[in-house]
Amino acid sequence: MRRTTEVEDLLRLHAPQVLGALVRRYGHFDPAEDAVQEALLAAARQWPEQGVPDNPRGWLIRVASRRLVDRLRSDDARRAREEAAAALTPRDAFTTPPPDEPVPGGGGRAPSDDDTLTLLFLCCHPELAPAPQIALTLRAVGGLTTAEIARAHLVPEATMAQRISRAKRKIRGAAFVQPGPADRDSRLTAVLQVLYLIFNEGYTATSGRALHRAELAREAIRLTRSVRRLLPRDGAVTGLLALMLLTDARSAARTGPHGELIPLDEQDRTRWDRSAVAEGLALVEEALAEGPAGPYQVQAAIAALHDEAPRAEDTDWPQILALYDVLVRLAPEPMAELGRAVAVAMVHGPQAGLTEVDALADRLAGHHRLDAVRAHLLERAGDTAGARAAYHAAAAGTLSIPEARYLRKRADRLGG
Repeated sequence: MRRTTEVEDLLRLHAPQVLGALVRRYGHFDPAEDAVQEALLAAARQWPEQGVPDNPRGWLIRVASRRLVDRLRSDDARRAREEAAAALTPRDAFTTPPPDEPVPGGGGRAPSDDDTLTLLFLCCHPELAPAPQIALTLRAVGGLTTAEIARAHLVPEATMAQRISRAKRKIRGAAFVQPGPADRDSRLTAVLQVLYLIFNEGYTATSGRALHRAELAREAIRLTRSVRRLLPRDGAVTGLLALMLLTDARSAARTGPHGELIPLDEQDRTRWDRSAVAEGLALVEEALAEGPAGPYQVQAAIAALHDEAPRAEDTDWPQILALYDVLVRLAPEPMAELGRAVAVAMVHGPQAGLTEVDALADRLAGHHRLDAVRAHLLERAGDTAGARAAYHAAAAGTLSIPEARYLRKRADRLGG
């Protein structure tokens, strides 16, 4: 089971790099994605039994390239494409370089770095509306399933599947090149939102047995660093990287020895990654100095206040509430307002927080996080029966096994 999980993490890490390599080499985004999926399935069957190859990315590129070439050759109605595909049969130098091998003329970086970044900006093509941009990029670059993307956007899975299909059709034939400065700026908002969502899915998986999908979170951080190399003076990019580092720094303390969830106020803060915290704090200062603060800079500042507190009871909740007031003005979306409700409760008491939660009931109806926050505040307010019912409702609403276990444990602790 452990080997299978390690293989799944490895495949998720390499999938966008392999897709980027194929699209760069052949074009044909949709068939390339299908070929990559076939290569991933082949690896998922073979690697747990036969072992992971020395160069997993090269193996995946080689297998996916063969599948794609076979598919292009089988299209008898389009002989020109067959000839082009035959001429583009991958060279060994293209298909099999180790991940960290410098590329001649490539500035010392393996092609996967530039390929994945180019793929990221391609999926955020300006001809696409923001919602399809984000959905397609989460699928192609983040490797999230359609169901996971749908849950992140609070829409039905069928709706999200249609959105992704339409987006792929619309960018068919688009050049696989990094956009120029003006075009890049027009795509940046979607790029950053995608990276933010990929990180969130990695930090707290919406489904499955693991609370934390570390490879996904690390890939989001790596890609955000790459974007920052392109735009070193952009406050939003710097703020997002700071937010990721300050949040991910707590990863080691978020789970117990059996994978159980440990909430922020109960974590052993000596286990936090202090080097990541230090880098994140420095980046927050830099981001706030680079111009008017946007949502990522404000969220990073909130994370910084949490990470700077030696103990949970030392947290500067009044300052956090003030920052949430700014955040919901900049980005009035339900999850930000739910975070503000918690801050209101910490400053003004649980009943004040419950009033804020009730105001979100229609917009977050059926979402387990709303029930979880309500349960916590009801418990603090002394409403044991109400808290127990809300904890059970939250546990029933999440697809994350560690979260469900934690919520049921909280309910059981209240008796009844």
